[in-house]
Amino acid sequence: MPNYLLVDFGSTFTKLCAVDKDAEKIIGTSVHYTTVSEDISIGYNNALKLLYDKIGKKIEFDQVIACSSAAGGLKMAAIGLVEELTVEAAKRVCLGAGAKVDLVFSHHLTKNEVKKIIEEDIDIILLSGGSDGGNTENVIYNANLLGEMGVKVPIIYAGNKSAEDDIIDIIAKYEMNGFICDNVMPKINKLNPKCARKTIREIFLKQIIEAKGIKKIENEIDQVILPTPNAVLQAAKLLSEGYLNEKGLGDIVLVDIGGATTDMYSICYATSRSDVVVHGLEEPFAKRTVEGDLGMRYSAPGIVKSLSKQEIEFINNEKNIDIETEVNERYKNVHLLPHSERDKFIDQFLAEMCAYRAMNRHCGFIHEVITPMGKVFNQSGKDLTNVNYVIGTGGVLINSKNQKEILNQTTNILNDATQLRPKDPDFLVDQLYILAPMGLLAQKDPKLALKLMKENLKELN
Repeated sequence: MPNYLLVDFGSTFTKLCAVDKDAEKIIGTSVHYTTVSEDISIGYNNALKLLYDKIGKKIEFDQVIACSSAAGGLKMAAIGLVEELTVEAAKRVCLGAGAKVDLVFSHHLTKNEVKKIIEEDIDIILLSGGSDGGNTENVIYNANLLGEMGVKVPIIYAGNKSAEDDIIDIIAKYEMNGFICDNVMPKINKLNPKCARKTIREIFLKQIIEAKGIKKIENEIDQVILPTPNAVLQAAKLLSEGYLNEKGLGDIVLVDIGGATTDMYSICYATSRSDVVVHGLEEPFAKRTVEGDLGMRYSAPGIVKSLSKQEIEFINNEKNIDIETEVNERYKNVHLLPHSERDKFIDQFLAEMCAYRAMNRHCGFIHEVITPMGKVFNQSGKDLTNVNYVIGTGGVLINSKNQKEILNQTTNILNDATQLRPKDPDFLVDQLYILAPMGLLAQKDPKLALKLMKENLKELN
């Protein structure tokens, strides 16, 4: 009886999912705190014991495969030329590869910016700039400065191909840990992410895992194959598109509210309308955005920072809470679990705010313009109005008694005609923490992964 054990080493929790391949069912799941600061195997073995207790027996696994966002996940710096073009292209490539983009720089780097890259323990730098045949001076300058200041972390060059020979020489001169990829934006507003994303994944597998403490557990698992957000993205794509004769759900949005970030995924084309003019960088079919200032614990203060003074006063009076005190308490005690009804109420409110503001940054916008030729609609970003499902995951949402209220914050609750939010979706919840595990299983058996997701995601009425 072949069994898979699928493991997600998260920044806060280690989550296990056991699957019986022949019976095509989930045997059991378990969750325990991630113990990366001590020894990551402690949390893993505690989660494994909990799994065996739930199943009622100890079982053998044919394959143990994992994803990881432990120790802050995959942290990247995106460097480009023009903020709205190559910088944005580089940022999207990083996010689509499952990274958290901690630093973003445009134009010529300064020494202070390079120092910041070094001080913040960035895992990988993506250096881009210029469409093919365009500006080369900028990327050559930036590569030289990174080399002169002794940056040793992996640097992926994915900019103007006309500068490749110079970049290769700079990498050799300073003995940099460098990689050359196809330009992420070979033509203006045209995204080309495949080569850079493949290289990011290869670096993650070969170089980053050891730095994150996963090396300590390599004897107990077969392999770590993806960053956790990339595993979730793979699951979302499979769930949307289907596989062979197993149908998918069509256009979907997925929101993952965590302790450190709120991640938003949309799997759909940028627009289905023929009466709009789409502006800006080409939108990917499978898009991920990460809001590093919106989280339930590590990033809780960012929720308050995103509010105006008037909004803070309104919330404190309307909800009868001191929002600043509450988020600071959660920031200082990241393992705080809500036990009282008041704590649950505040966590519910914070989760609703994370979902609302993350969608506000992820969705597209549309504006009506009157021209001599008549009415024209200008669209920027993705049109999510007609998605079939909004799917929720993350501890606060899974444990909420009002899950629908959190997910409803992703829709156009204010009836703002300019926001291209989901209009009337159905809601699903990843009640068993299976999305990242199913993204892993999809690499081995996509049809089974799709079947299990469709059977185990909880529908909200």
